[in-house]
Amino acid sequence: MTTECDISTACHACDFAGYEESLPRLLDEIGAAAVFRAQAQILIKPNLVNTSSPPITLPVSAVSALVEYIRDCSKARIIIGEGTGMTRLTTLDVFRCHGYDRLAARYGVQLVDLNEAENIRLHNPECRVFHDFHLPKLAFASYIVSFPVLKAHSLAGVTLSMKNMMGFPSHRYYQQGGHWRKSAFHARMHRAIFELNLYRKPDLALVDASIGMAEFHLGGPTCNPPVNRLLAGFDPVAVDAVGATLLGCDWREIEHIRLADGVLGRAQ
Repeated sequence: MTTECDISTACHACDFAGYEESLPRLLDEIGAAAVFRAQAQILIKPNLVNTSSPPITLPVSAVSALVEYIRDCSKARIIIGEGTGMTRLTTLDVFRCHGYDRLAARYGVQLVDLNEAENIRLHNPECRVFHDFHLPKLAFASYIVSFPVLKAHSLAGVTLSMKNMMGFPSHRYYQQGGHWRKSAFHARMHRAIFELNLYRKPDLALVDASIGMAEFHLGGPTCNPPVNRLLAGFDPVAVDAVGATLLGCDWREIEHIRLADGVLGRAQ
């Protein structure tokens, strides 16, 4: 049975009984079918940070269930987009490693390397880190579904729907030394995440909290016991606040969520 989370009615949660069963029930709960029906183009942004197996990355079966749901209720063009931060591999290599190429062929959806997409330059004088910002044109021509997995993060505290948007900026503009293609975000991570989402935030936030990474986004222990939840909501701030709570964090202590509260959405 689907139940609302206590923290925010803008975030809904359900017990996890498999993606094909639980995800459609959760999306029905929030009225996603009518929203998807109104779209011409939907871009799904999974968390494929590298070639590591789930739960560090989003299982292809989760996106498969989402694509099937969209296809059942909408004629929208479906794109799966990611921009890996890895330096040794391209995003298309990462897609192939996780089986997303086979998903794309099966359902006739397009895979896009956001690192290589055509960009537009944006400007916001109120931003402190990124007065000017480059994002793919595709981000503004699509309804964006951010679909991360529940993970703690070494620099951001948590990595959830807003942090997952870091796949959109290209390494052509945001690699500043080091071995990670989005290294420009690292010096002021929380403020950088907030400003990225000021330029473009998700339209729908989903979080795979079926297992959860308890301490680190690239390895270490999983949540014990597994969290056994899926989260969904049209307010990414509310969804991320709930996700932080599931990891045992007070969202008020996660700076990018605190900055976003009241600006990009409502944490409570």
